[in-house]
Amino acid sequence: MAAMKVGLVASPWVAVPPPRYGGSELVIDLLARGLQQAGDEVVLFTTGDSICPVPKRLIYQRALGTAAITVAAEARHIVHAYAALSDCDVIHDHTLFGPLYAAGVTDTPIVTTSHGPFTEETSDIYASVDRRVSVVAISHHQRSTAPQVDVAAVIHHGIDVERVPFGRGEGGYAVFLGRMSPEKGAHRAIEIAGAAGVPLLLAAKMAEPEERTYFRKVVEPLLSDDAVYIGEVGGPAKMELLGNAVALLNPIRWPEPFGLVMIEALASGTPVIAFPEGAAPEIVDHGVSGFLCADEAEMARCLGQVGQLSRRDCRSAAARRFSADRMVADHRELYRSLVSDQAPADVIELMAPRARRAGVDLLATATERP
Repeated sequence: MAAMKVGLVASPWVAVPPPRYGGSELVIDLLARGLQQAGDEVVLFTTGDSICPVPKRLIYQRALGTAAITVAAEARHIVHAYAALSDCDVIHDHTLFGPLYAAGVTDTPIVTTSHGPFTEETSDIYASVDRRVSVVAISHHQRSTAPQVDVAAVIHHGIDVERVPFGRGEGGYAVFLGRMSPEKGAHRAIEIAGAAGVPLLLAAKMAEPEERTYFRKVVEPLLSDDAVYIGEVGGPAKMELLGNAVALLNPIRWPEPFGLVMIEALASGTPVIAFPEGAAPEIVDHGVSGFLCADEAEMARCLGQVGQLSRRDCRSAAARRFSADRMVADHRELYRSLVSDQAPADVIELMAPRARRAGVDLLATATERP
């Protein structure tokens, strides 16, 4: 495959890679590194504190933080991004409003990834640009929630499994890792671990006022010597935390579009216990790499059974289905199809052989909920 010049646009809120919490920024970092390693010329528009090792352009010297989100700040970032990346063969925009701006100012092929759920509001935004911008969904379930959006491809996130230390779960604790918010279910994780008699460590981002309120009113009263909040954890410390856990408790009661923490846990050898909502059934193989449970009581029972699962099988599942190499290759195929004016239907055909090797038939599921 011939080399391309690819422009990547990250948000101005979090550095790439993120110093601690930041799922989409982790994906952008891996994608940028992988594209460069594949021989493409990569330019990343981000903030000045980003350390991703590719050429960078910026307007803000430091990430603005998720507590300071404003339309004006993102708009300024986007305007400068498209000016800086005007000579690229393709631009992959990971912001929400960037594609709206791009559709009217450039003829360069634009790709955008929907990292969040397709809400009523965001579906209208993506549907308004999907004839000029190629929309990428991050799971088949996410795609199924917005039939009005013309999704060019479903590309699961990936992880550099070889760089994740294999853990043996010798810490004797379960772990909760995510945002401190009701939908993520930190309070449910405490109750589940308590019912199973397993100690729990909670590592969670807690920056916005609503996150602090939820923690103070709901989570903090449940903490004890066996349920400890350790703050926000990132980088090698996060991987060590996951690898030493007997299981990741992921009691999310909302249709999460993907769930990067689940593949991070699997890569470290740690089984995942989750509800079968959102993309979880596309990530967790029930009875092999974790358990998909109907309710909290079943979660507690399964937490007591994780020792029956093979941690090597968990890691193998991550390597086989969610490698960074696969994610990068799928994006390169999409970029190339746009640069060469290949029809969207051909994109699905192009990606189908790799998807089938991963156990997913894109052609069979293109219009069906998986």
